[in-house]
Amino acid sequence: MVTEKIKCLALACSPRRDGNTALLAREALAGCREAGMDAELIYLVDYNPAPCRGCEACSRTGKCVVADDAGIIFDRILAADRFILAAPVYSMGICAQAKTLIDRAQRFWAVKYVLQKPVIPDAAARPPRRGIYIATAGTALPGVFDGALRVVRYFFKMLEIELSGTFCYPQVDAKGAVKSHPTALKECFQAGRQL
Repeated sequence: MVTEKIKCLALACSPRRDGNTALLAREALAGCREAGMDAELIYLVDYNPAPCRGCEACSRTGKCVVADDAGIIFDRILAADRFILAAPVYSMGICAQAKTLIDRAQRFWAVKYVLQKPVIPDAAARPPRRGIYIATAGTALPGVFDGALRVVRYFFKMLEIELSGTFCYPQVDAKGAVKSHPTALKECFQAGRQL
């Protein structure tokens, strides 16, 4: 009997290709690989998703009328069994690059709540979908991750992914600064391994 490997996809959303959250995503994927999963990292900066138009066409069809890279990214996320979202906090919220894509998840809200259909039609035949969120912020202000976490919980819910953990690291700002954090790299590796 041949069993397919669990597929894990990480989406690095920082505008800096080698930003702190991307470094942490790579660590998490290394943990996934050690656990025997297929693991892939994609960088949002390599794609060009447009913002949601608010046209509500998806409420009629469950599809987005905007033909751009968002569809490519969503297809990859929907095909994954495990998902890692790595996105920094800018100005007390999730970075604009991630938020642009997340706003386009409106089509999945329409599928679930307007059209009353499952986002993952073959969910019973697949491993349970789980994922984690990884974030950094340059400040340690109270509540610095609160806005991002609300958005991430919504995003995972719309994609029918159980949010298994959040790994948020304040006062990590300069490029590569997370390498000096006492626990972040190890925690993210372990989180990927446990996915």
